[in-house]
Amino acid sequence: MQVDQPKKGFGAWVSSRRGKWIMLALWVILAAALSAIWPGVNKEEINNSPNLSDSKPSVQAEAVASREFPTGEGLPAIIVWHREGGLKDEDLIHIQQLTAEVEKSPLPEQVFVVPLHKAPLPALKAELSKDGSTLAAPIVFDKSAETDQLKTSLDKFKSQAAAEFGNDPFAVEDTSGGEMTARITGPVGISVDATGLFKNADFSLLLSTVVLVLVILLLIYRSPILALIPLVAVGFAYGVISPLLGIMAHKGWIVADSQSISIMTVLLFGAGTDYCLFLISRFRQLLHEEDSKSKALLRAITSTSGAIAMSGFTVVLSLFALLLAEYGSYHRFAIPFSISILIMGIASLTLVPALLAIFGRASFWPLIPRTPDMEQSRARAKGRSVRKRKPDAMRIGSFVVRRPWTVMLITVLMLGVLAAFSTQIKFTYDILSSFPKNMASREGFDIIGKQFSKGELAPVKLMVDTKGNSTDLGEKLEKLDFVDKVGEPKQGKENPQILAYDVQFKMNPYSMEAMDHIPDLRLASEQALKEAGVSAPGQSVWISGPTATQYDTKVTGDRDTRIIIPVVIGLITLLLLIYLRSVVATVYLVLTVILSYFSALGLGWIILHYGLGAEAIQGAIPLYSFVFLVALGEDYNIFMISSIWEKRKHMPLKQAIREGVSETGSVITSAGIILAGTFAVLASLPIQVLVHFGIITAVGVLLDTFIVRPFLVPAITVLLGRWAFWPGKHVPVPDQAASTADRAR
Repeated sequence: MQVDQPKKGFGAWVSSRRGKWIMLALWVILAAALSAIWPGVNKEEINNSPNLSDSKPSVQAEAVASREFPTGEGLPAIIVWHREGGLKDEDLIHIQQLTAEVEKSPLPEQVFVVPLHKAPLPALKAELSKDGSTLAAPIVFDKSAETDQLKTSLDKFKSQAAAEFGNDPFAVEDTSGGEMTARITGPVGISVDATGLFKNADFSLLLSTVVLVLVILLLIYRSPILALIPLVAVGFAYGVISPLLGIMAHKGWIVADSQSISIMTVLLFGAGTDYCLFLISRFRQLLHEEDSKSKALLRAITSTSGAIAMSGFTVVLSLFALLLAEYGSYHRFAIPFSISILIMGIASLTLVPALLAIFGRASFWPLIPRTPDMEQSRARAKGRSVRKRKPDAMRIGSFVVRRPWTVMLITVLMLGVLAAFSTQIKFTYDILSSFPKNMASREGFDIIGKQFSKGELAPVKLMVDTKGNSTDLGEKLEKLDFVDKVGEPKQGKENPQILAYDVQFKMNPYSMEAMDHIPDLRLASEQALKEAGVSAPGQSVWISGPTATQYDTKVTGDRDTRIIIPVVIGLITLLLLIYLRSVVATVYLVLTVILSYFSALGLGWIILHYGLGAEAIQGAIPLYSFVFLVALGEDYNIFMISSIWEKRKHMPLKQAIREGVSETGSVITSAGIILAGTFAVLASLPIQVLVHFGIITAVGVLLDTFIVRPFLVPAITVLLGRWAFWPGKHVPVPDQAASTADRAR
């Protein structure tokens, strides 16, 4: 087969004697300069950015609460004092003295503390749980305080408590052992603990990812230099990405939080290594054909750059679609993730070729690829016989070409069965369910749930504007079957006609069950106002609190999902149409990846629910998983289909499919294992939402790697034949021409 000679251009320059060193120097200078003049993104992290806009009902309610009921303004930290068997009088006296100290000398960012020290001891005992073992008292902090500032305040309070009690009640691990114990829960305690989990996980996550990628590369390619080249490329890319995102965050153009940056790092290593391997594997293959390493590298760059660029653009545009989200967490992911993939794609097409040009064949030491003539010369010099290189096995490709109907039906049936399980998934917006059971704020919550009403942890603040009319709203609220307790109404500070009720639910205020009752609570309030003669009651009811916030989170997330998923599908479809110029191929490539996504959700649910005992997954996971799996899954299809599209110009279509599947099989398998492994690293963290996301995404990548790419897509292509290229034209190559080409090779 006559090989088309690549045109001179950037590929020739970057693989040239001078170009490779200039390119390496450019990356070194760029990474060093940006890191020196701009702050790293880790120094610009903000972890308490709002996820809901000012137009959301719960946010508007918080504004009303801040204006009319300022004593409740801010974020509460609920201190849970507990002694199994009952709190002693001396315990209560210590608590009162500690409260007096905090009121006299407020903690940093503190705005209010319940004055327990002013209550007589009998009155304080009346606030204890029924068995007298537990007291819950809030300290309210400024809602604009950073998480690090809140942690500093809580640490100071713990030190004061240790000095007051003579020992640290927060350090006692066993809450049922009869010793005096204390835990901090509520929004502040949960936020501080959650941020601590991410900070502690940052280094271990990065180290685990690097080690995993390095080990997999060593096992697959058995070359230490080759294993380091993708990691070096990712390292230089991160050296550019971090200060670039850092200055954007510093200028206020984006908001960087620890969760998004941690996941971005994982994605960078996984997807970045994949792009590097696409080029490296082609280079190694051509080194068996070309005496000149420069010509082999130039051909490798020319043949893979289009697929790599297309794959990168697919992921970048899919991630940019998250900018359409209203939910802050989704929106904050878009820019960091898109920029990181864009820069990594550029590095794989510029820095990686330069590194390969520098090391040449030595990149693959000790298994150095050589042409047959080079192997013969080397063998004669050492007085040994030449070991014939085994041709690449084409068992999978041959089987698919021989039995396309069997392959398609079996794979579609298997993926369909797995996808059916996705309909059984249950979702939760319970923040605490994502955390370890021994986390302090979760232990405090569990104690409150056991000793008091769970709703006491986070009561709903219901505010109504009565317009001066009398109403029996309090009585009606108490009759609702999901309400445990209704507080006495309080008048607004600026508008006395606004009344506020603290409503405690009977169930966990963070549960889906509680969230579903927010509309019921609003409906009951509007009905009561209507009966009292209040006009436009829908505009006179406000509901704030964590449960209302989570309800708005669900509504907003559902809205984002309905918009972003079609946009991502549309963008990928458009890119594939431009790249392949085939409507038919575009349709079945998109459909196979969507089927793979639902199969990943189903298989993930089987693992999480039936294997690990998870009762539900976080509501945000399906959208995150969709964006990553559909975009990244299409990468593998693009790389393989590009090979088939190119080969069918020189050989019959079935032979092109057989060789295309074989040629791309090893690299896509390697890339899929690495990408799945990096996402699986998230499952090692003590945060359930990341465990669930990591497992679902990892199994989705594996399904794409081992089922969709080698079996389903080639089988459909065989069955469609020339119609796979419609409306483009496919000029069949006769078998005789293929035979002639084979002899020429």
